[in-house]
Amino acid sequence: MASVETTRNNRQAEKSVPAPAGVGKVIGGTRKSGESSSAESEERLRDAPETEDRWARVAKAPSYDEMRPLGQRETAGFPVYRNLEDRLANAAEHPDPAIAHVMAVCSAYAYSDPHTLSMIMARMGLEDNRVEMIRSSADAMLIRSTACIVRGAHGRAAILCYRGTDPLDFAHWVSNIDVEPERIGYQAGDPCATVHAGIYRNVRATRYEVVNALRHTAHAGDGTGTAGGEALYVTGHSMGGAMAALMTVMMRHERRYREAIGERIKAVYTFGQPMIGDPAFARACEADEFLRDKVIRYTYDCDVVPHLPSTANGPFRHFGRERHYSVPHLRDGLLGMLAPSLRTARTGRWEERRDPSRQMAGLAGIPLAAMAYLTRRLHATRALPAVYSIDDHLPQHYISALTPPGVRDEFGD
Repeated sequence: MASVETTRNNRQAEKSVPAPAGVGKVIGGTRKSGESSSAESEERLRDAPETEDRWARVAKAPSYDEMRPLGQRETAGFPVYRNLEDRLANAAEHPDPAIAHVMAVCSAYAYSDPHTLSMIMARMGLEDNRVEMIRSSADAMLIRSTACIVRGAHGRAAILCYRGTDPLDFAHWVSNIDVEPERIGYQAGDPCATVHAGIYRNVRATRYEVVNALRHTAHAGDGTGTAGGEALYVTGHSMGGAMAALMTVMMRHERRYREAIGERIKAVYTFGQPMIGDPAFARACEADEFLRDKVIRYTYDCDVVPHLPSTANGPFRHFGRERHYSVPHLRDGLLGMLAPSLRTARTGRWEERRDPSRQMAGLAGIPLAAMAYLTRRLHATRALPAVYSIDDHLPQHYISALTPPGVRDEFGD
């Protein structure tokens, strides 16, 4: 169990906000820990202004008829994955290419609002899904914690997705990840293990709300008592990926959470995730078979974030499996110059890495990553190799690289 507990002010203004026309209904009401069902919870959930330190919202996906008013309800490409909820519930092996694509899309659109996330997940194949978005913030503490819970309509699967730090908000991004991170002791099998305090506090800021919501999924949906109970996936991009991985550690190592939720987790997919804890923490996680084999980290080409925090902030190390996507920039650049008609989007391949991404040496790599962002914007310098890149951290690159052959895009039509 964690050695540090946090407390928060639970004050919240209640305000009923109608849903925009055509995008589904916002359910009102404040959810309390002890409600007997998700439906009752949603009836009490209120929208609160984004200036409040805490709010939660629920959105229901628009129907396929609403999303396709001038075309067939379903086609060969829409939705992207038919029977996606069953696929999530029944997947036996991970990583699964289609599920990795779904999780990358979910992690990227978690940067939007609950209506947009619900809509895109319906297009991916979770018809009639519901999205609950929970947020807590404390700017002075660098806390901007946002968790999204996507529930399938038939109660067979749920996704817990954490929003990361906006990749374009460079100052806050660097502050969150790499500027003199404080450490907090977390006894995950090693009494000396420590984790990044900023990541820990962001997880804890919404943890009780998330746990309550996940508990409620077991009593909602089709009335069988299995909603969200058969399969739970945890995912996130950037710092959201770190929060997803740390929340999974908590749900695996703290008995009360393991019995209620942890045993339902099928897999964890993260994208561009920074390191969470020190080598002692990583070794303790590797000793857990699930955390070693079912926490799958995707890193795109020269993405700088998986190499943070840097060595200037002491030792950190990854755990779990890592899949890396390499882009032959020089080859693609030369091909583009010699045969412009053959120029295509970035192409590469995913490979499993035996050794995880290592820490950046010192802080010199951060300006190099910023410079690479600029060089990738210019055609003349686009083919130049980079050591670290902020551009490669953008979530759309992960979606593109994980889109399976034959799938057009996440919109499906």
